Amino acid sequence: MDVKNRVKWRQSLIVVSATVALMFVVLAVSKGDPPKSVTPVEAKALLQSDSSMVILDVRTEGEYKSETGHLGNAILIPVQEIEKRIGELAPFKERTILVYCRTGHRSTIAAGILQEHGFDVRNMDGGITQWLKENFPVVK
Repeated sequence: MDVKNRVKWRQSLIVVSATVALMFVVLAVSKGDPPKSVTPVEAKALLQSDSSMVILDVRTEGEYKSETGHLGNAILIPVQEIEKRIGELAPFKERTILVYCRTGHRSTIAAGILQEHGFDVRNMDGGITQWLKENFPVVK
């Protein structure tokens, strides 16, 4: 394995490890019901009917800027940074936040954290991968 591939592998391992650790933290302190989930079709309908909805992308900056693109007007806060950057979302406490990632795993963790802090959250099942399968628009 060349150096470039080893670096990518290590970065992926770090992201996965951090995500698993966050998941255990959320599960350990989780109270009440899990965050509400919506399909990309439902998410698109919600976004069309509620212009005040906040869109939160919890992937890495690299993923956000990748060829996959991101949802329009999405705020980027990687899941690993949610707890320490929760104050940035305080102005949106009275609004619904749609959270997504690549496939829905990290966004489930982020949605749980936000819900614990009193936010009204919707987790998009299937993430941007499913959004793209529905041929919905993204910003690149």
